[in-house]
Amino acid sequence: MEQTAPSLDLSLLVWPGALIALLGIIAILACVRSVMKARNAGLSNEEMVAHMQKMGAWNMAALGVSAIGLALMVMGLLLG
Repeated sequence: MEQTAPSLDLSLLVWPGALIALLGIIAILACVRSVMKARNAGLSNEEMVAHMQKMGAWNMAALGVSAIGLALMVMGLLLG
């Protein structure tokens, strides 16, 4: 008899991918909330620009996390 290695079940990537994508979406919403809060605080122009630049970087990072989670979900669904 021939022994084979156990197969890798890629469908197990779906739920962790969904969790990672959800965390990314929550982070995006937190960025939006922070910008709206700063907008309503009546900051000066320089302070608002600095805050928007910081939030832009955080928003891109959150978008990347969300995209990685979505990619994991798609891989799990297609290859699992």
